[in-house]
Formats: sequence, structure tokens, C-alpha cells
Amino acid sequence: MTTPALHEVPDVTDESQEPGGRMSFFEHLADLRTRLFHAFAAIAIGAFVGVGVAKYALNFVAKPMTKALHDAHLEEKIYYSHPAGYLNLYLQLGLYLGVVLASPYVLYQIWLFIAPGLYRHERRAVGGFVAASVGLFLSGIVFAYYVILPYLLRFLMTFSQGGPFTPWINAEEYFDLLLLVMVGVGVVFELPVLIFVLALFNIVTPQFLWKNFRYAIVVISVIAMIITPTPDALTMLIFMAPMIVLYVVGIGVAWMVLRNKQKRAA
Repeated sequence: MTTPALHEVPDVTDESQEPGGRMSFFEHLADLRTRLFHAFAAIAIGAFVGVGVAKYALNFVAKPMTKALHDAHLEEKIYYSHPAGYLNLYLQLGLYLGVVLASPYVLYQIWLFIAPGLYRHERRAVGGFVAASVGLFLSGIVFAYYVILPYLLRFLMTFSQGGPFTPWINAEEYFDLLLLVMVGVGVVFELPVLIFVLALFNIVTPQFLWKNFRYAIVVISVIAMIITPTPDALTMLIFMAPMIVLYVVGIGVAWMVLRNKQKRAA
């Protein structure tokens, strides 16, 4: 009685046996059209829901500003200077909420489009990369709303107290400032992901990052000085603190990437 030769059993762990990148050009185009249709449909549905809850979201968005006005003993009002100003702000916020609500499904459609062309270990890496990117960005937005904005607005409202000037808060300008700070901090929170990509392509190493830590502090100080909307040093330090922590986290991420590479090489 003979046993089957082991080499006749296909090795499912061999990357050459995986069906990565076998779709034709026209099949990719058809798949892209399908994914785009689903993504835009999700954004449209999300925008419809977002407009429906925009009234409550506007109160949430205005809360940091009204709190700063209250602490400065000023009238807790935010004005709009155009007849359609409130409506435009209402629809704009609804659209932004729609994009946020639809973003998980949109990312899922992007994943479905690129996954067939990737190997198994690449799919795991990309999945973790996307999840970390979204998580860090949302963490940055939460940090900006609950930590940076209250102090920033309180400083701005109390800076001119005692003089002949009184703040008249324009709704559109306040919303632009809010969006700038929250999106800016969200992008800054992507620093560990950037370091991960650089370490993955051997552009930086944990030793290089640690050795040049003092230079990184200088660069972080310059970035904080540019993105800080106020000239005081304390606000700049509040912007710098999370970036320094994220840089240290990035060193740990680079070390993990290097360790995995050494394991693969061994």
C-alpha cells in the first residue's frame, strides 16, 4: 500500500498559489464602477441622515464657543451675516456628517477593490493600516474637541477683555476655525502611521528616530507654531504635547517593524 507523495498536495501558504492580481483590465474597470456606485450611494444616504440630525449636531458644534463666551461673561450668541448663512451651515454640516457616517462602508468598498490583487499577508497588513489610520484620525478629532478647543476659545475670548473691543462671533468663520483645528489635529495624529510606512520601506529605523529625537522636537515646535491659531506659548505647548507622544509611539512602531523584518529574515 503506497501513500500519496507529499509534493502532490498544493501548499496553500505559498504566495504563488494565491489568486492575487488575476483580474483583467476591463474586469477591474467594471469592479471599480461598482465600488464607486456603492460608495457614492452610501455617502448620499449618509448625507440624508446627516441633514436630519444636523440641527442637534449644530448645538453640539456650538457648545465650545458658547461655553467660552459664558466663561468670559459675554453674550452666548453666534451670529450669521448672510440671510442663507444658517441654512448653508446646516447643509454643510449635514454633508460632513454624511461623509463621516458613510466612511466605514466607503473604506470597505475600497478594501473590496484592492483586496483581490493582494497576497494574504498584504491583506492583513493593509487591513490593520486602514483601521489604525481611521482610529488615530478620530482620536485626534476627539482630542481637539475636548482638550484643545476649550482652552483655545477661552484664551481668544478673554484676550481682549478690558478694552474697547467686543467679540462678534460669525457662524461661518467659527465653523471654519473649528474644522481647521479638528482636521489639523486629526492629520497630526497620523504620525505613527507615517512612521510605520517609512520604516516599512527602510527609510527610517528606530535607532535613527531616537538618535535624532532633539531635532524632531525642533521640527515639532515649528509645526506647532505654524498650526497654532494663537500666538501664546501655552497653546503651542498644548499642540506640541500630543505630537511628542505620537513621535515616541512611532519609535515603538518602527521597532516592531524592524523586529518583524528580522524574524522573516531569520
